[in-house]
Amino acid sequence: MTDIVDKATRSRMMSKIKGKNTKPEKIVRSALHASGFRFRLHRRDLPGKPDIVLSKHRAVIYVNGCFWHGHDCSLFKWPKTRKDFWKHKITETMLRDKRNYEELINLRWRVCIVWECSIRSRSFQEQQLTMKKLFKWLCTDNTFTEIQ
Repeated sequence: MTDIVDKATRSRMMSKIKGKNTKPEKIVRSALHASGFRFRLHRRDLPGKPDIVLSKHRAVIYVNGCFWHGHDCSLFKWPKTRKDFWKHKITETMLRDKRNYEELINLRWRVCIVWECSIRSRSFQEQQLTMKKLFKWLCTDNTFTEIQ
């Protein structure tokens, strides 16, 4: 199947997709801040430059986009064009994520993954439930969790 737009247009469209400060990330940060949690963003000295770092709780939070990180949910579909390229790109991202999580845990950091699908296109009440799960995890000793 061929692309419906030319190469230059597709390149311009893809360049507009943000990797930091995405809407789901801002929602999580806003809820954390409103609840009194203080954090740093994208610390370069930690594996994978986590989206949110709560040093006091020795916890990191990744707010992952379902497409880019290959989450098995309704928001993820394998592209129909350039299948080999996308399969390789998304698989490598998933492997890199796993390595980063393991490194962080070995460094005694706790890791939480908040998936885009737990926030995007959800009602305010559903988003609040997601945030409650996150806050509850922050107050435990659990090493790893995923909020989907």
